[in-house]
Amino acid sequence: MRFEVETDRLRLREFVLDDAEFILALLNQPSFLRFIGDKGVRTIEEARAYISNGPIKSYLEHGFGLYLVELNTSHAPIGMCGVLKRDTLEHVDLGFAFLPEFWGKGYALEAASAVLKYARQALELGEILAITDPDNEASINLLQKLAFRFQRMTKLSDESTEVKLFAQSPEAP
Repeated sequence: MRFEVETDRLRLREFVLDDAEFILALLNQPSFLRFIGDKGVRTIEEARAYISNGPIKSYLEHGFGLYLVELNTSHAPIGMCGVLKRDTLEHVDLGFAFLPEFWGKGYALEAASAVLKYARQALELGEILAITDPDNEASINLLQKLAFRFQRMTKLSDESTEVKLFAQSPEAP
């Protein structure tokens, strides 16, 4: 099953290898590097490998993953949003990242709401988690708008820094 969802202003779809140029730009934004981390993607070939070994692998293994978010009108890619299954978390977690020029316009809320609706209705997922850098106020505010509640500080690995862990119960809107 190929994932594709449209909202009033956005289209969310599965990543394909041809999205490598966008991924290269997104993953090297200063905000991405600061709040999410350096994925070591510096070339188009590395971006293709990231798509293949990340989102595409997740679609095949779990039936979900991160999706490309693009504008309905122009099909310009503006970010990514989806649910991930990490080995270090008990439940799936919501992930998102957008190019800075598209912040503050409600796109992340619109995309995340669509992903959560899909996760609940089509995938029948229960509790959904989210993690964020403790200093990422914009992401924290978005999670709170989506009815996520702070649970605790946690580390995804022994080498990683602490992140804020949020949870949204299945009864959340």
